[in-house]
Amino acid sequence: MMLHCSGDDRGLSDPVLLEKIDRLFACNVGNYVDLPQLVVVGDQSSGKSSVLEGLTRLAFPRDSGLCTRFATQIIFRRRSIGERRIMASILPCHSTEEVHVAELHSWKGKDLQSLDVESFSAMMAEVHTLMRVSQSENDGLPTFSKHVLQVEICGPQEDHLSVIDVPGIFSNAIPGKTTKEDKVLVRSMVQAYMKNPRSIILMVVPANVDIATQEIVEMAHEVDPTGERTLGVLTKPDLVDKGAEAKVIDIIKGDRMQVKLGWVVVRNLGQSELQGGITRRDAAEEELQKHHPWNVIDCEDFGIDALKIRIRVTVTANARQAFTSVKHEVSNSPKARQISLTSLGPPRKTMEQQMQYLVDIFSSFQNLTTQALGGNYSLNDAFEDLGALRLATAVVTRNEKFSEDLDRWGHLFDFNNEPSSQSDASDFVTGRQKSEKGILCSRKYKDIPEILDILPEPSNMSPPLSHDLASWIGDEYRQSRGFEMGTFNHLLLSGLMKKQSLKWTTLANGYIGDAITIIHSYITNGLSQVCPDRRVYEKLLSFLMDKLLERYQKAIDKVNHLLFVERSMIPMTLNHYLNDNMEKCRQKRATSILASKVIDGPNGKVVRLDDLKYQQNMSNVEHVVQNLQDILQSYYKVARKRFVDNICMEACGYHLIQGPISPLELLSPSLVGSMSMEQLDEIAGENAILKRRREQLHKEIVDLSMARKILL
Repeated sequence: MMLHCSGDDRGLSDPVLLEKIDRLFACNVGNYVDLPQLVVVGDQSSGKSSVLEGLTRLAFPRDSGLCTRFATQIIFRRRSIGERRIMASILPCHSTEEVHVAELHSWKGKDLQSLDVESFSAMMAEVHTLMRVSQSENDGLPTFSKHVLQVEICGPQEDHLSVIDVPGIFSNAIPGKTTKEDKVLVRSMVQAYMKNPRSIILMVVPANVDIATQEIVEMAHEVDPTGERTLGVLTKPDLVDKGAEAKVIDIIKGDRMQVKLGWVVVRNLGQSELQGGITRRDAAEEELQKHHPWNVIDCEDFGIDALKIRIRVTVTANARQAFTSVKHEVSNSPKARQISLTSLGPPRKTMEQQMQYLVDIFSSFQNLTTQALGGNYSLNDAFEDLGALRLATAVVTRNEKFSEDLDRWGHLFDFNNEPSSQSDASDFVTGRQKSEKGILCSRKYKDIPEILDILPEPSNMSPPLSHDLASWIGDEYRQSRGFEMGTFNHLLLSGLMKKQSLKWTTLANGYIGDAITIIHSYITNGLSQVCPDRRVYEKLLSFLMDKLLERYQKAIDKVNHLLFVERSMIPMTLNHYLNDNMEKCRQKRATSILASKVIDGPNGKVVRLDDLKYQQNMSNVEHVVQNLQDILQSYYKVARKRFVDNICMEACGYHLIQGPISPLELLSPSLVGSMSMEQLDEIAGENAILKRRREQLHKEIVDLSMARKILL
């Protein structure tokens, strides 16, 4: 294509640079990086197609009912070797289905050595079919497409020029052809091209209408308020009403509608002129420029040739200015997308890939658990971010609290309370006896909804009752004694122990509920840490939940078992501390009784022999009650410590943490081998969204890698 303008302007362009930009478009880089481009925009019937014909010397097919249905990129390149060649292809929209993408990519225009009206129209009809846009009323197909038709013309007589034509903006829908939704779609499509900060906007506006009413002017001002990258084209000057020409002249001079790249007046041939056989637009422009007031317009602001020069200078300068930043973005983009692709994890199409994916997740979980149980928190930053992962610390802290609570709150009656003559023996039975201030909640952790049904209910309890323990034991003895002489029925001790340890059930259930909560919180947080895919995480947790609940229940059952052993069976121990405790009880009582009888002797504190005889002066009942109290207090202490150890070691340690049936052991690589193909695909298989995302990232990396080679 020859550019008809005065002087030698070929040096104004940069063929190598512009060709690289066009090659970037061809490999879809424009979808990921803003590329410098020239976009021709305008309202329908603004003369946009005629301007394009003048710029490209191509016979655009004319459709009186509808204009462009999709974006068209027309590229002219000079090739000093060979004959003129015309090639056409389709650049699919990046959101297109893979099957349709392959179909669009495979199409190449045929018999395009001369793009006259007939061949151009035939090609456009074929493209309409491929893009699946409507070609007749009520055919059910969309009116517009987001795909791009690319036409490349190479030859020894062509100059470097590349333009993108987009559908014209329209205000009113045409029944049977366009809808309100089409109006919104076209506006959005055009706006997307204009928003590109590296686009030169070639804004086509008819001179014979009020420019302020043109929607495209408003859109250009929205995206380019200072006019830095907008080049205005005024068409239809021959149709301007007499007396209104001055307004057009003012616009060209910059007095109105100022744009930094200026305005150019172009005289297109009208429909009647074309039908009358007039085809030389250059002659029509020259004739118009001879007459006032158009003869006052500078040569560089009038005519299609002047527009070509302005475009070439502007496009080249824009490409040079943007090239460095484009190169930088293209170079860095593959790395960012590779990071995104890596974050999706390995591909999971086949059963083997799915199995390996889950094995890796469970292996990572086991490594994390080893660190958590060993307290090696410095090995993984996750322990700093998520306190729930500090498993050993949480369990040990709860164990200590359980032991402390059972020691201070676990007994029904206070062992250390002194006898009181004012106490009512029936108070402890009816629960009217006043206790110390304070309420203890059996649970320390908030409930987790998905395991709420299995956990024991939390309870509040008061401190031990301050009723005289000896009085209570005496009442129990009197209500249950038989024909024993100087002793008691061994079953009485069982009953006393069961009542005195009444709160053990509440405290133990609260403890195991918290232990299960700690473990489940660790599992969910740990699994989330090693499995970043939220969908896989949720599927895995759903698959594991029944098995987890089953193992949690075993821990609860173990607590109930230990409670039965300690509270319902005959008290038993081989621990020698029982006798030690009993001896201490007796010594403490004797010391308490004799404290008031101590006198100063020549060699220290002494007690008279008669006073020692006095302490033995008790009735049979008092002796039995005292003996029962010593045994109960001594055995309770031994049983309490044994119970705490057993609950912590067996119910929690064995069933929840380190035993072979621990919930933590469930999440192991061996579990993957027990999954069926259907379960593997359901849990680890990629959903449609993830597949498309992975394929899109692969495509973007390939496109951008190809772009990097172009820019080298």
